[in-house]
Amino acid sequence: MPRPPAAPALAWETLLDLDDGPVPLRDRLERSIREAVHAGRIPPGAALPPSRTLAETLGVSRWVVTETYGQLVAEGLLDATVGAATRVAAGTWHPSGRPSADARPLRGEYRRPTYDLGPGVPDLRHVPRARWAASVRRALDLLPDAELAVVDRLGHPLARAAVADYLVRSRRAVAQPDDVVITHGATDGMVGLAAGLRTAGHRSLLVEDPSWSRLREVAAAAGLTPVPVPVDDGGVDVDALVHAADRTGARAALLTPAHQFPLGAALSPARREAIVRWARQVDGVLIEDDYDAEFRYDRRPIAALQGLAPERIVLLGSLSKSVAQALGLGWAIIPGGLREKLRIPETARPSTLDQVALARFFESGDLERHLRAARGRFRRRRAALLEALARELPELAVTGVAAGMHAVLELPTGVRAAHVRDAAARVDVAVSDLGRYRASSRTPKSEALVLGYGNLSDALVDEAVGRLARAIRSFA
Repeated sequence: MPRPPAAPALAWETLLDLDDGPVPLRDRLERSIREAVHAGRIPPGAALPPSRTLAETLGVSRWVVTETYGQLVAEGLLDATVGAATRVAAGTWHPSGRPSADARPLRGEYRRPTYDLGPGVPDLRHVPRARWAASVRRALDLLPDAELAVVDRLGHPLARAAVADYLVRSRRAVAQPDDVVITHGATDGMVGLAAGLRTAGHRSLLVEDPSWSRLREVAAAAGLTPVPVPVDDGGVDVDALVHAADRTGARAALLTPAHQFPLGAALSPARREAIVRWARQVDGVLIEDDYDAEFRYDRRPIAALQGLAPERIVLLGSLSKSVAQALGLGWAIIPGGLREKLRIPETARPSTLDQVALARFFESGDLERHLRAARGRFRRRRAALLEALARELPELAVTGVAAGMHAVLELPTGVRAAHVRDAAARVDVAVSDLGRYRASSRTPKSEALVLGYGNLSDALVDEAVGRLARAIRSFA
């Protein structure tokens, strides 16, 4: 196996190009250091200049350097120890080398649009590759030989314990390790739940309207009829839900209480209590999709609904929106009594190696470091997006921005969202039509766009909004 080149003791003379332009100086320095590391010009273990030295060399304030170092340490690209030099973290070298920004993509690689305003995608430039790789290596060190031949039917004990501990602490869930099932993601968890509900005699599933379509499709494929329930500024309309349940006999509901997708509302305290009362009265089941609860800006963190009635609520989560879908890891919190009642079928689990790496990623604090850094990036990017929208499209309302990674942009009267979506795509801007998420064709269609900002480069925010504004005006 090829070995990485020996790292020099110092990398003080590395040329860092800050360019000129509208991008903040701190972001330009961050990008320059990251590119130097990924291109192999600064190898793992090499020491970067002290913040004061680099600031003098570049002619910038020391604050710019310390903020940049802090951000890259939080991401895992750099390591910092009190009293020692800031160094490139181990594990950033790859025997085949990291492709440069202008390298040709691998054959079959999916290319996202340059101006990526598509919802549901985290910042793919900041996936903590080094920290995840370190977790995988640690998992290989920890695993006994015998465990390399098996995959636990509900999940590896280390992964189940780590997930339970994290959710109890961060989401105020009520869970023991035995309540956790490790999955490939929320969709995988929903496959098992839908099959279990069908086996237990359920024929309908109450769903928010609008909502993420994939989980509805999974339920329908299992033989459950989705029953749409309207959503407003307080989250799902519980009175309408109860009425729909009485009409159809449905006793199960799929909800996004912390941050409704796509409208962005949080389920109000009164409605949280009401929905739990309903579930207990009808011997029902609630499925809580906790898809991006880690990201909030204008409000305090909201605990998982599951903590109010763990005997009635299944909590679904994954790393898809917080880290990357490609990791293929998620979980479902299903108390034993409920799991036995639904007789949820066993499906293929993620590899033992991936599950133990997940445990290491949680236990080491690497997930929380990543989330803290991501939350700061998204907060800044959201502010830039809102500023650009206010400048380019001041007459249009923007909602659903208190949390998550997306916003809803209302369109002028007479302008069709589908037409704007297609026009934007022709100029390399990805947006989504709110109508795509309707659960029923009878629901009044609101002409609006869902704008994601998770995977949009900070430097491209203004241009993305400018292109989108021109596309909208071409129909107004």
